[in-house]
Amino acid sequence: MATAPDWYYQKPANVKLRTGAGGVVARMDNGQVLIALIRDRGDHEYVLPKGGVEPGETLEQAAAREIREEAGFRKLQLLGELGIGERLAGKRSVWQTTHYFLFMTDEVEGKPTDRREWEVKWFDLDHLPEFYWREQERLVRDNRDKIRCLVGSYRRSEE
Repeated sequence: MATAPDWYYQKPANVKLRTGAGGVVARMDNGQVLIALIRDRGDHEYVLPKGGVEPGETLEQAAAREIREEAGFRKLQLLGELGIGERLAGKRSVWQTTHYFLFMTDEVEGKPTDRREWEVKWFDLDHLPEFYWREQERLVRDNRDKIRCLVGSYRRSEE
């Protein structure tokens, strides 16, 4: 497996700026916190669902929409903010600042609607694969305790 090359994290002069939103989707399974990661079908590298914010959307709305499109989860409960990641997007012509949020779901399988063929897989929060985008991997690892705490608090409030 490979991570994104270093040049994705070097902001060139005069590059267009774009605001994005995405999220970590979590669920509980036998007392374990699982998170959903996606990858292009047949690819080896995993990423978090994310994309650009459309006119009129809040960051949270955009994150939920991107999760619906790329991971296929419809029943999402926003639990909190996780942080921001920055890097070049696509063909190195846009610098994207992506705001990430934590969502809870009880859905096990998602049905992505995005034009790309996304594959969704659940991973134990303590046993994650290598991510393609290192800012996403760092975001999840740095927020591991916060994710566990927010998911646990949400589950207790549901009981």
